[in-house]
Amino acid sequence: MSTDRPQGRVLLILSLLAMAGSGFAQSRAQGRAADRLGLTCAQILKMSSTQWIAYFSETRKTDLTSSTVRAAPAYGACYQARTDDLAQALLRSGKGPSKAMRTDFAAFEAALKDFTAKALMDAEPPADPPKQALALLYQDQFRYQFYQGYQGKNAKGPSAPKTPLTGSSSTPAAKNAQPAAGNPPPAPSDADQMTTAKNRFGELLGALPEAKLHELHGAFGEVLGLHVLDEAMRFAVYRYAIFLLEPSKEESSYPPPF
Repeated sequence: MSTDRPQGRVLLILSLLAMAGSGFAQSRAQGRAADRLGLTCAQILKMSSTQWIAYFSETRKTDLTSSTVRAAPAYGACYQARTDDLAQALLRSGKGPSKAMRTDFAAFEAALKDFTAKALMDAEPPADPPKQALALLYQDQFRYQFYQGYQGKNAKGPSAPKTPLTGSSSTPAAKNAQPAAGNPPPAPSDADQMTTAKNRFGELLGALPEAKLHELHGAFGEVLGLHVLDEAMRFAVYRYAIFLLEPSKEESSYPPPF
């Protein structure tokens, strides 16, 4: 009976996430004039999501917590609409992903949503409403990155930041090495960044009760282990997972990347 209760919670969160996704689609159709503050999506997307939420808070004269819950979905609707336009343009040009790749990516998204629901519930403490709103926004990067990779040889998906985690005991030793006088410190390599992210993710999992640890480890394996993902996408998944599991009240090591 105790095993059914957590499963029921996961199903409830998945349902809420699905409703939120449906709400995004409906809001795009209706224009979301109120939550866009009279701006077009093009104007909103010139700002980062962090800038937009701050602008929303200042304009509406509301606290950042309330603003995040309303402003993040508005930004996400615009972000998704831009991704939809890109997907349609690639389809018309014949340069988009094959049906098999689209099917694989849809399965990846389903696994990611399942992991998200479990992570939001299992995080210590469980995610608050602003964190949940940002998590839904954070997911939008994956679909955009997937389609942007098909734009051409010179087109790149949203790139990972070239700075490692801050404040982590798992930061590679190379970060702490003293550079020669007059020379800037070397930038961390992609391998170092991935190692740092994996170590941080392992720390967060290890802090959870054993049952939750195994549940999340299994769900994460479904995200990474069964789908065609390049290294940039895999790194983005680790960043996202860390964001989900870090306490809501602490500054995130990997905040929303756009």
